[in-house]
Amino acid sequence: CLNKTSNHLPEVVSPLCDIENGPFTTPSASTRYGSVADSISAPEPEETTTVISSERAYVTVAILCYVNLINYMDRYTIAGVLLSIQNFFEIKDSMSGLLQTVFICSFIVLAPIFGYLGDRYNRKLIMIGGLTVWVAMTLTSSFVTKSYFWLLVLFRALVGTGEASYSTIAPTIIGDLFSGTKRTIMISAFYIFIPVGSGLGYIIGSYVASATGDWRWALRLNPILGSFGLLLLAVFCPNPSRGASEAHGGNRMQHTSYLEDIKYLLKNKSFVWSSLGVTAMAFLTGALAFWTPIFLDRAQINQGIQPPLNYISTVFLSSYVFGGLTVVTGILGVSLGSTISRRLRDRVPNADPLICAVGMLSSAPCFFAAIILASTSVPATYVFIGIGEILISLNWSILADILLYVVVPTRRATAEALQIMVCHLLGDAGSPYLIGTISDALRSQLNTHEWKFRSLEYSFLLCPFVGVLGGLFFLMTAVYITKDRKEAELLATGRYHQLT
Repeated sequence: CLNKTSNHLPEVVSPLCDIENGPFTTPSASTRYGSVADSISAPEPEETTTVISSERAYVTVAILCYVNLINYMDRYTIAGVLLSIQNFFEIKDSMSGLLQTVFICSFIVLAPIFGYLGDRYNRKLIMIGGLTVWVAMTLTSSFVTKSYFWLLVLFRALVGTGEASYSTIAPTIIGDLFSGTKRTIMISAFYIFIPVGSGLGYIIGSYVASATGDWRWALRLNPILGSFGLLLLAVFCPNPSRGASEAHGGNRMQHTSYLEDIKYLLKNKSFVWSSLGVTAMAFLTGALAFWTPIFLDRAQINQGIQPPLNYISTVFLSSYVFGGLTVVTGILGVSLGSTISRRLRDRVPNADPLICAVGMLSSAPCFFAAIILASTSVPATYVFIGIGEILISLNWSILADILLYVVVPTRRATAEALQIMVCHLLGDAGSPYLIGTISDALRSQLNTHEWKFRSLEYSFLLCPFVGVLGGLFFLMTAVYITKDRKEAELLATGRYHQLT
């Protein structure tokens, strides 16, 4: 039945008859919503129309999880060998933070492009193209010589091409392969590799740099592992039809213009508020992930636990410990968050954003305590960092699930892209550089070991306050999520009516 649509929702053509809507009528030609005239020649996305077996769907998720792991390993390998990079290029904290900032900034530029393409064309081919650029740029960056630091900055920016394409599209493929509880479990499996990959980035990067005596070998391992994932992706992964899991291939949702997609998302209050919450979360995690190993190292030197002569070996040790802690707390946090969500969702309709709010608000005092205690007790700092990471990791899979069920299938890649753009633009694109800049400004001419620690400690205190702000954004999401989810479900199944 041809159902009514609101001004900001795409037209849906359903081949199923609905009792309330009357008998099925086949339209002579489908139109693209918002077009001036029929647009039969408009480009349609290349999609797989055959039924995908459950076995192949599970294999696809496993491959996507593996590539996600390598992506995040590569992102934080730089942080694991940051001191070696500082010594090699003779750069300060602010310039060190710039390496992460330009990497994230590429998301801001490229995510909307991949979001637009991902909602309209073959998603598998788009991911393969982006990951190919990522492998090439990561490998090339490992050969930059001492006098060409700006080349390393440029290559780190281009590395973001792979993650912009992959992070935008991969969750939407999982959303089209599974629905309901299975989707929540598969999304949890996918997002659990964010903290696991981040932690392994510190550990493996530090180990390879220490074993080879050259930090550049740490950057060369990831392209090798990434090439294997690229091969698996090309051979085994399908390109499922959009919305297949919700409508079992029964509804054909017409694609709209990019401007209409953006207008729809900006009117979706759950999407807007949750995106702001993700932005605060990205700011917090980006700053902590990049600077914590060096911060803990400076704390130990300030306390006299380690002499400055052992500076490099201490940083590697801090990277090992922090990396291992990130892996363990990430697994615990994502698993716990997913479990709580599945158990509460049927009884509490807005349980998901409430869980995210509790996680953010509770993590803020933990990170505050960790920063303050670093000057007197490094073990206590690790304890509070661990608790804070568990609390913030509750949100990873839940946030992805929220986006998938409050946004219609034909706009999910655009939604992922817009959320990525905003959270990186206002979040972790600037936080490593901002923390480094504040640290340099506070230290000024006092370049003693104590002030190297104190300046970074004081700049870190910005993070807990941002965490509280993120918790408030998720509380606002909880107000609107029930209505927005119902609208998206009705539209995806072809039973949407004008809502007032």
